[in-house]
Amino acid sequence: MHKIRPHVNCTSKNMKNGTPRPANVRSARARKTNFKVASDGRASRTYFPFRYKAYLDAEISRSDKFSGCGASPSFSLRPNMMKEETARDNTNNSESEKTPQVANDPPEEDIVDPWLVQASSNKGIDYDKLIVKFGSERIDDALLHRFEKVTGHKPHHFLRRGIFFSHRELQKILTLVENGTKFFLYTGRGPSSEAMHLGHLVPFLMTKWLQDVFDVPLVIQMTDDEKFLWRDLDLEDTYRLAYENAKDIIAVGFDINKTFIFSDLDFVNGEFYKNVLRVQKHVTFNQVKGIFGFDESSNIGKIMFPAIQAVPSFSSSFPFIFGDKKDVPCLIPCAIDQDPYFRMTRDVAPKLGFLKPALIHSTFFPALQGANSKMSASDENSSIFLTDTPKQITKKINKYAFSGGKDTEEEHREKGGDCEIDVSYMYLSFFLEDDEELEKIRVQYSSGKMLTGELKARLIEILQELVGGHQERRAAVTDDDVKQFMKRRSLNF
Repeated sequence: MHKIRPHVNCTSKNMKNGTPRPANVRSARARKTNFKVASDGRASRTYFPFRYKAYLDAEISRSDKFSGCGASPSFSLRPNMMKEETARDNTNNSESEKTPQVANDPPEEDIVDPWLVQASSNKGIDYDKLIVKFGSERIDDALLHRFEKVTGHKPHHFLRRGIFFSHRELQKILTLVENGTKFFLYTGRGPSSEAMHLGHLVPFLMTKWLQDVFDVPLVIQMTDDEKFLWRDLDLEDTYRLAYENAKDIIAVGFDINKTFIFSDLDFVNGEFYKNVLRVQKHVTFNQVKGIFGFDESSNIGKIMFPAIQAVPSFSSSFPFIFGDKKDVPCLIPCAIDQDPYFRMTRDVAPKLGFLKPALIHSTFFPALQGANSKMSASDENSSIFLTDTPKQITKKINKYAFSGGKDTEEEHREKGGDCEIDVSYMYLSFFLEDDEELEKIRVQYSSGKMLTGELKARLIEILQELVGGHQERRAAVTDDDVKQFMKRRSLNF
């Protein structure tokens, strides 16, 4: 697999307006990100592709076929990973039936699962194809128009720009709102690092906006148990990281009267654990093997964990919030790589007498080196962390943020830059809320009127303000605040 090297070749040919660009330009230009803001401020309905590594898809035997659960992304499946969700509510088939697939050679297709996000080609992921494979639906202009009509709010720029691009039954949530029926939100965080980065922040920003717009309760799961099972971490480490990450989440601005944050290590008992057992009883090992690629070497904790991530979507798991109501609908904002958990959940829910959760899916936040990979907490040079200083942000953007500009200022002035591969422009599309300014930047950069250094300078301003504001709010979060958010209590429902 060809990778963009993080070092900088600071030759005169590789400089634009004094700003270095990472080496290895040719392969990076083969990648395309298809984001564009139209003159009316709306985004074109194409999405950010990101790079994935394809796995060799072993033959799936019929003995492993089942009708119970969804798969991890099935572009290039791990052995026994099942095909996309194929059935709808108005069929008698399971929601996520798999079909045998044989691949004698490594297919040049993408793979996404809850633990690995990579691409097989320099073109990046095809999100339209991903929607088809997963069996989800695109968040299109018609749905955005209905969202605005129902809520009275202009859709968040994450929605308008296709950053949250896919959904499962969002239209049903809007119908509930029209009929005066309440629902609740559920999202989560796997605490594996001391500091969260910008990519971690995206789903929480969206969730906070949804909580404000719909005025609904929210449960946030800290999967410290999952990180213990998958990472080389002690229980004490993951437990501590859960509390540290909770401070970052609280700093986003969630309403304490409507938000419950919980650590799995603290909370998995009572009605919650009863629901875990119910899910476990209705999902077989063959099913989770097909979904997640487990094998004989997988520890048994991994095999049982998906049930723990599933049950927060059932209101009966939180009797202190919802009382004896077992039919409160749930909406889950998450990155698309978490969808396998919830395709499993949606399939098993009716068997237990529960409602299927609705979902909205986000794209991945790209690494500084380019859209070939998502931002990772394990590589400090690929990420902007929420603990970074203004100086660190400036250095990382200027040194590592991949440029879509040309090799020389003269060439750039003549031909313009490529916003479709420029990381600084991609980041602005996430965090610059002003549609008109973003469109102006796109036009000027694409025409050559704006240089890479000027584009990066504007991004640095935005990120320094964003991260600096977050740090101020986090510093104000006390241990008592965390305890209050994590206290079992009734919420305003």
